[in-house]
Amino acid sequence: MGKGIICIVLCVSRVVALVLQQDILMQKRNFVRRNAIEERRESYNIGRDEKPNLSGRIPDCPKTIWDAENIDIGKELSMSTIKGPCPLEWKAPSGSEGIEYFQKNKDEIGKKLIEHGCIWLRGFDLMKTEEGFRAMYEALEMEPCLDPIHTSGLRAFASESDAIYEEVNKQNLRTHYIGLHQESTHKKTATFGAFVCFFPATIEGGEFLIADAAKILKDLDPKIAQEIYEKKIRISVSNLDLDLLANTGPLKDSLLNGAKEAINTIVAPKFDMDLEMIYGADGKPYRLQAIEQIASPINRHPITKTPLWFCNIHNHARYLRDNRPCNVPEVGMTEVYFGDLSPIPHHILDHINEISEKNIQHIPMQSGDVLLCDNYRILHGRDIFQGDRYHAVTWFLSGFGIGPSSNQKKDADGGADKPDNFLNNIINKFVVDAF
Repeated sequence: MGKGIICIVLCVSRVVALVLQQDILMQKRNFVRRNAIEERRESYNIGRDEKPNLSGRIPDCPKTIWDAENIDIGKELSMSTIKGPCPLEWKAPSGSEGIEYFQKNKDEIGKKLIEHGCIWLRGFDLMKTEEGFRAMYEALEMEPCLDPIHTSGLRAFASESDAIYEEVNKQNLRTHYIGLHQESTHKKTATFGAFVCFFPATIEGGEFLIADAAKILKDLDPKIAQEIYEKKIRISVSNLDLDLLANTGPLKDSLLNGAKEAINTIVAPKFDMDLEMIYGADGKPYRLQAIEQIASPINRHPITKTPLWFCNIHNHARYLRDNRPCNVPEVGMTEVYFGDLSPIPHHILDHINEISEKNIQHIPMQSGDVLLCDNYRILHGRDIFQGDRYHAVTWFLSGFGIGPSSNQKKDADGGADKPDNFLNNIINKFVVDAF
């Protein structure tokens, strides 16, 4: 017993030491960032006190709009029109354009966004600060919302007062390749996203990745697309290994069931993802996985009705993660199964990876660049990087007359409370930053 306590104390001490070390590094990075942003703020004359503080007032992410029944993939794709290029580049005439420019061009930007799926705003000085970025999206009359996985632990705010999340810029995840995904769960999906570059990676890498979900689906082998559509998928979002309970004798079953019930009733609801706790799905009997509900990997676009590859398998499949740079701790490793929890064969995963990589566009964003994305149609990711990097994102309920307003969403949800930030802060602090 005494040795066990000593081991626990040593493990806790290690985690605390790593967290403190990360805190010091983060403080240094933030000091450099804040000085640079402050210089820009003075140059562009955009004060923080000009906008109301959005902290604690950001609406929840809207529910996923599912239209996935009876899709005739070949027929519907042949009838759809996929316009290119994607992204559509929109260059600043001079660089000094302010909010009036975006107010004037709002309708045209909205039209092109739906046509192309993504617009790359380039060369604007306005979006080189958090306040300027917010001024841009407000000029376009886009209404922000929380990230659909706000409580995941990877969703720290860059500026909560402006509804801006930091992208995955953490130094301990810089060598982790983020595969293609929509910002979506079975339950929630943001309507639009706006990704901004405040500073590209100081040494190298960190390019933003996008791909057109309509083009991916069109390029997939029809037989593979049909098979995965018919069998559907389930995504495991977390692992908890409880091998220590294997040798607890007659208490084993009750302890395993107790752990499952405790996590299911106390922790899972905080994630607001309709998770099911299941032992042994990947063949490890003492691994408890948090698994999303059955979902279709193909969904029709809510506006255009074009069939889309609406699936995060390129990022979440463990087989693919194990064959590229990945340093996520085991608790955060994901997996994708068929809907009946049977494994997806490697040849199917290899084909999906090949088609996904074929359609990836590497976007070398510079300071002030913004990617406006239709979150249903555009998958996104991030390459590995060296140095410091400051990219951020805001998610939106609505924009350009598309999506619910915050009042409409509140009515539809029956006034339900949005998820709090407690678990997000805890996981960020003691899980993500400790590895």
